[in-house]
Amino acid sequence: MSMNNLKKASLAAAATGVMVGTADAARRRRVDRLIGKIKDSSDKVRTEGWLSAGEVGAPAVEPLAKVMTDEDLEVARAAKRALWKIVRHTGRPRAAKEKRAVQTKLLELLGDGQPVSVRREVLWMLSEIGSFKSVKPIAGLLSNKQLREDARMALERIPGRGAVKALKAGLKAAPEDFKLNIAQSLRKRGTDVPGLACVKLVPTKKTNVKPAR
Repeated sequence: MSMNNLKKASLAAAATGVMVGTADAARRRRVDRLIGKIKDSSDKVRTEGWLSAGEVGAPAVEPLAKVMTDEDLEVARAAKRALWKIVRHTGRPRAAKEKRAVQTKLLELLGDGQPVSVRREVLWMLSEIGSFKSVKPIAGLLSNKQLREDARMALERIPGRGAVKALKAGLKAAPEDFKLNIAQSLRKRGTDVPGLACVKLVPTKKTNVKPAR
């Protein structure tokens, strides 16, 4: 490479670095502004914040999740609404890249270090936008007593054979008190589960009613 070409390449790389740094700074400012509105003492400002959260996207997912456990219930509620706004915003047509980015950030919030309330909400968010990438992390929570029902329902809603396969594996490993639930999800997905009654047909209370003859 000639000296002139080397200089041009260096200048191009430097310009690209400046542009990336500028874009990152702009994203951070947008997130900071959003969090500021969500934490505001004014109902009006908080509402403006969560209503406009959709376009802020993936960078705001983790910061909003932290605010979802705020001591101020109204602030926490606004943060949850903002996060849902982001999730549903990615469901629009031709937003696959944004959806993948938000999904990645949501999956990072399923770990043991997060509050159960946040993990539960994230499972339901993934049930709306999750792809095959979400299946394994969600399936891992079928053994968690606090979150297994939410994980089951998320897998029931995520399209694709991967989710069905995960439910089948979960059924084999599930304790007796949870097998009927997973079987019901499999039936919802069109899979026959012989040997296990439908939960809708299992009586929840004793009755004196006898079968008609």
